[in-house]
Amino acid sequence: MKKKIDHLPNKIPVFPLSNFIIFPRTTVPLNIFEPRYIDMVDDAMKSNRIIGMVQPKKSNQNIPLLYNIGCAGKITSFNETNDGKYLIVLAGISRFKIIEELKNDKLYRECSISFDDFHYDLEENKEEIKFSDLELIFKELKSLFIKQGYIINWKDLEKQSLDQTINTLAMASPFSLEEKQVLLETINLNERKKKLEEILTTYTVDNFSNKTLQ
Repeated sequence: MKKKIDHLPNKIPVFPLSNFIIFPRTTVPLNIFEPRYIDMVDDAMKSNRIIGMVQPKKSNQNIPLLYNIGCAGKITSFNETNDGKYLIVLAGISRFKIIEELKNDKLYRECSISFDDFHYDLEENKEEIKFSDLELIFKELKSLFIKQGYIINWKDLEKQSLDQTINTLAMASPFSLEEKQVLLETINLNERKKKLEEILTTYTVDNFSNKTLQ
């Protein structure tokens, strides 16, 4: 497993995006239109096609601080629109820890990073969770998604592997920036499932309280 980690870069461009996380072995489409991120994708396509998705902390600063944990993804699809925008698909590889932000003369930000704490992101071992264990999570998430106006193709979701299903739900959920960061930083799938349940419980309680107050 160390060999796989050794093949990953220790310096990557980072794309700070609030309320947005990705996980290993998931894919997400991105619409790139800001000049700095057009440059970032251009440079990534010329090298290893890897960029890091990381959430900025809530701040009034022009250059917000970043959370220490993000996830690296590889550009697996690239298209340019007539008006110069990029439509890319990013495939999650592994989470990483930011060691330090690097000074550069580019429009986008770069960081020195380490994948060492997340070597299991690259492992193929399946964790012992059954779909039946997710029934309550599915039920409560469906209710929450409907209330928040989110649309999810549940039939397609249920065709995925269990880790992909949990990670996709964590990514697509209408949770706060901080809650999504907690899910991103969980050590493994079992812990992520537990955190999902904990967060959902707070939403269920809040909804019940709101109804009671009305």
